[in-house]
Amino acid sequence: MNILYIAALSLGSIVELLILCRLMGYRQLSQMSMFDYVNSITIGSIAAEMAISLEDNFLYPMTAMIIYAAAVILLSWGSSKSIRIRRIVTGKPIVLLNKDKLYEKNFRKAKIDLNEFLTQCRVSGYFDLSQLESAILEENGRISFLPKSEYRPATPKDLHVLPINDSLVANIIIDGHIMTKNLKASGKDERWLKHQLSTHGVSDVRDVFLATCDLNNQFSLYLRTPSSQAPDIFT
Repeated sequence: MNILYIAALSLGSIVELLILCRLMGYRQLSQMSMFDYVNSITIGSIAAEMAISLEDNFLYPMTAMIIYAAAVILLSWGSSKSIRIRRIVTGKPIVLLNKDKLYEKNFRKAKIDLNEFLTQCRVSGYFDLSQLESAILEENGRISFLPKSEYRPATPKDLHVLPINDSLVANIIIDGHIMTKNLKASGKDERWLKHQLSTHGVSDVRDVFLATCDLNNQFSLYLRTPSSQAPDIFT
């Protein structure tokens, strides 16, 4: 009986977590601030407590999860309305390097040492600090680098070239299934799609792993390939 009870509570906690994550927004999954990170751990711990609650007090952790989620939503709303609240919740960027000067006080404030900073520089492709104009520690813990103008990658504008504008790519076949809405949004129909498949020698849509098309009518096709045919580049 306890096993069934735990299974029911586990499913309930999963459902509640999904609902709360949807309410709190995708920011929980992408660029988390320190506050988001702490709340995510706390809510997850409460959900685990709820899942293994063998006594009839599962309403307590459920209530706690809702309160934490409500606090996140309220503070997120407050952050969007007030700069002061935003600074308290998410903090503000810290300048670590600017115009060939390293700011030791800001390093101590950010709790980051010089070796870690140099590692992040190398990971981002900068092995020489003299190539950098600025380095800023963002609120989410990542470091943004601004290279000096002579070291930044050349752009089409620098080369006086006017490239064709890129367009969004629609996934029109995914795992052997036609994405009807995507196909319609790209201005195409199934008759056009069947013609494209026939041109590429495909008779069954189930043989297609992925097919895409952009607004410039660029059609790309990826067939299902057995894993045995995948190259092993690490041998």
